[in-house]
Amino acid sequence: MATVIEKDGECLFIDPGVALAPWRSGLKPHPMELELRDKHWQLIKKELEKCRYVVITHYHFDHFNLKEPEIFRDKVVLLKDPENNINWSQHRRAYVLLKNIRDIAKKIEISDGREFDLDWVKLEFSKPVFHGASSRLGYVTEVFVKNHTGTFLFTSDVQGPIHDDQTEFILRNNPQIVYIDGPMVYLLGNAYDKESLEKSIKNLKRILELDNLETMVLDHHLTRDLNWRGFIEEVFEEAARLGKKIVTAAEFMGKEDNLLEARRKELYQRYPVDKKDK
Repeated sequence: MATVIEKDGECLFIDPGVALAPWRSGLKPHPMELELRDKHWQLIKKELEKCRYVVITHYHFDHFNLKEPEIFRDKVVLLKDPENNINWSQHRRAYVLLKNIRDIAKKIEISDGREFDLDWVKLEFSKPVFHGASSRLGYVTEVFVKNHTGTFLFTSDVQGPIHDDQTEFILRNNPQIVYIDGPMVYLLGNAYDKESLEKSIKNLKRILELDNLETMVLDHHLTRDLNWRGFIEEVFEEAARLGKKIVTAAEFMGKEDNLLEARRKELYQRYPVDKKDK
């Protein structure tokens, strides 16, 4: 979900990270996934060089990188509160990050529930909301971005949205473009239950009814299943009825989807590797 907001030579980078699921279908990442991950990380670093501002919505490794703290040098870092509304694993990661960037970042600000005026764009952060259905995976902050040319909202990892507070922040801000990570259908019946999916579908349809909304970008958790569209077919039907657009992140950028994680088993079948690499 690494996202760049750019306007008039200024830019803001939200969640500059990339990672791979350590296991899918009983398999480690295929070499093709590893290669593309490394390529995307280089692209992220190149984009980040241009940005003065960085947002970190939570401390999972697909949303920030602990291994290269130098990328935060001279940046204004707006981050999720590392002490409050946070689970143990994210608290530990946040501690290490802050230790490594405290002396090299230009400025570090806690963002939870706050507003920031960056001159060229204004930001509003939600209060911490669940990363999914409960606090088990911690909390995230949603980000609303606006200026005189348009509005954009980044939900981070709400896995739906499932709950009212995750959804109300979106509804209240009424963005033109919203980027949502979507329901975690690839773990349906396991770590994600049917009730959460039903609530997510209901809330996605509510968001489509917003007056200002033009485009809903759905990606990340939702697209880890090749049949993801079928799980939310009624959301697509509602979008068609209302004349709204639903796209993946790749489609938003004019590219084709390349769902390598969802295809991991197929990749190993089509492009075998040595057993020691599996």
